[in-house]
Amino acid sequence: MCLANRGIVQRKARLTKAAVVFVAVALLSHARQMSRRLCPKCSGCPSRHPPPLWPPCDLKMNDHKRVEGFASQPKSRKHHGRRAGNRRKSAKVRVLLISAANDSGAMTPLPLGLACVAGAAEIARHNVRLLTLVTDADYENDIRHAIEQFSPDVVGLSVRNIDDQNMQSPRFLLENLKKVVSICRVHSSSPIVLGGAGYSIFPESALAYLGADIGIRGEGEAAFPALLSWLERGRQSPPPPATYFANGSHSPPEYASDLDGFRLPEPRLWLDFPDSTSMRIPVQSRRGCPLDCIYCSTSLIEGKPVRQRSPESLVAWLAALRQKGFRQFYFVDNTFNLPPSYARELCRKLIEADLGLDWWAIVYPKWVDMELVKLMAKAGCTEVSLGFESGSDTVLPQLNKQFTCAEVGAISEAFRIAGIKRHGFLLLGGPGETERTSRKA
Repeated sequence: MCLANRGIVQRKARLTKAAVVFVAVALLSHARQMSRRLCPKCSGCPSRHPPPLWPPCDLKMNDHKRVEGFASQPKSRKHHGRRAGNRRKSAKVRVLLISAANDSGAMTPLPLGLACVAGAAEIARHNVRLLTLVTDADYENDIRHAIEQFSPDVVGLSVRNIDDQNMQSPRFLLENLKKVVSICRVHSSSPIVLGGAGYSIFPESALAYLGADIGIRGEGEAAFPALLSWLERGRQSPPPPATYFANGSHSPPEYASDLDGFRLPEPRLWLDFPDSTSMRIPVQSRRGCPLDCIYCSTSLIEGKPVRQRSPESLVAWLAALRQKGFRQFYFVDNTFNLPPSYARELCRKLIEADLGLDWWAIVYPKWVDMELVKLMAKAGCTEVSLGFESGSDTVLPQLNKQFTCAEVGAISEAFRIAGIKRHGFLLLGGPGETERTSRKA
């Protein structure tokens, strides 16, 4: 069985215990430094921003509008007339959402989460544009052009990962996102809102380090439209759930019990680019995980209770994408096989639809029987990644794993018999790890 640690693991922001400690200390140290530098002329406007955006100790009344509501006007003078005269009578919010993922590994990340938020904001009748920044491209020119053309009231930025999980030579990924925030500040006075998996792990510290105005922890399909409405009303009511602010205040996140209430995004929002049909498209059928593996951040991001989309609604979405020419998918659910009854029903619906899909999934190597394996193969599964993390029965309990090496081997063999390729997630250096256990892995 191949033990290559696939790049898929990066999209779920799963950090080792050592990485969490390292990043948390760095971010919290920076947050403490920032918290000491508050402007004495207002109640919570940080003075860390360079002039002329937020001049410390010399703020004018209009400078506070970015924090208290919407900016009164964009910085680019040539758009003032259009903004004042041609605004839609519905008075809905113009939202620019930016995906700046710079942590691609073996697989190019696509902004499924941000597209879901964009779709939810559109349903609430807001005017939304999604900008995907290409790695190593001219970020500043792309952002400047988008802001000048669209004049957004709110800018949203997705924080996907904190670091690249390479402990020998770690790369801190928020430095680049901080540059993106700074570029937005130069070209727009509108509030900047953070969200995403990486942000949800360290909401207070990431907000302080990046210098944004507001953050949303956890799923954003309900929280972000609620935040836009709250800003529209001039912050006249208590802030919506899951929001964090630069002054340290926040409200607890809420998780929807019925994921079917969140419409899956249309291709035009996030897949409208050349050769997109040749890429492997992310799919999420459920959220949450109760397993409590000691290194995993999923419960911080999605909560512990498992919440599912109905198989019918998910298959209908996949069928619509298939009609657009998309055929290759991968399920980003941390545990495709849990609960087993749901996994079986989803596979049966895919078989009935006969879409001719090719898809991958992540499998927790327990509670997998031959019936499920055969259903997955017949439904179009061609590859699985087994989340075993270690090849030592001594280390596995230390990671709070609920299976043995023998079970991993048996499940891997079942997938081999069914003709499904197997890969594995391998994590070294956990509690109880020794040279002997690592060599055995």
